[in-house]
This record gives sequence, structure tokens and C-alpha cells, in this order.
Amino acid sequence: MSASLHRGLRHVALRATNLARSRSFYEQLLGMKVVWEPDLDNVYFSSGSDNFALHQIPASELASYKPLTGQLLDHIGVILESPEAVDRMYREVEPRLLELGGQVVKLPKQHRDGSYSFYFSDPDGNVIQALFEPSISRLQWVKGKE
Repeated sequence: MSASLHRGLRHVALRATNLARSRSFYEQLLGMKVVWEPDLDNVYFSSGSDNFALHQIPASELASYKPLTGQLLDHIGVILESPEAVDRMYREVEPRLLELGGQVVKLPKQHRDGSYSFYFSDPDGNVIQALFEPSISRLQWVKGKE
């Protein structure tokens, strides 16, 4: 399938060991808005041009759930419009990360390709990159008009 047949990778779904804690993290730290909550074990969010889901690991699996020492998914990312926006986000989220169950993974850094980012984790250890990427950060997004 060519890239012209789809609109990008804009849906991510993660399993959560504690859905309420993870929900608070994504709502409070990243400002994600709930678009659908079909039941107590699933919640779908959006920031306007994406779809992000959290699914509670069922109680029958939770007791035996043992996270890997490393995760197979390297990271997911949120795109910011400038390096200054990355620094602003870092200053805003860093003091709140621990209280919401996350932590800073890597400090803000300039990358060889011209991008600029920092990394942090959610309550289940999933790594999120706050990223300015020159080729896509300047794209214009019209909320609700995708």
C-alpha cells in the first residue's frame, strides 16, 4: 500500500496495568480529550488529529502479567511545532511527571537530523518522545477536518 492511500500512522493503542492511573496521566499531562469510553476497561482519546486508546489488562491476565525488562515498542511520540515548544513542554511536564506515575527518560537534546526532543515515560513504562521534527512539525493541522 502506498503512502498516498492512507493518512499516516495516527492510531496507537496501549495496554494499561491501571487504567485510571494511565487515564489521569494522559489527560492531565498531555491534555488528551476523551472521544469514546465504551466501557470501564477501554478509553479512546484524541488531540484533534489522532486517536489514542488505553485498554485495561484484564484481571485474569493482570495477576500473571510480568513486563519485559525492556519494551518491544521503542517509543511513541507527540509532535511539537518548534524546539522552543519542546523546551516549554519539558519545563511544564517535568515537575508533574513523578506525581502522575511517569519519569524523565532523556533530557532535551538536539539530534543530528535537525530534530529536537526529550523522552519521558508513562505509568506503565511506555516511552514518549516530545519531538520537533523539521519535515513534519511545520505541517498545518486543521482540528476536526481530517
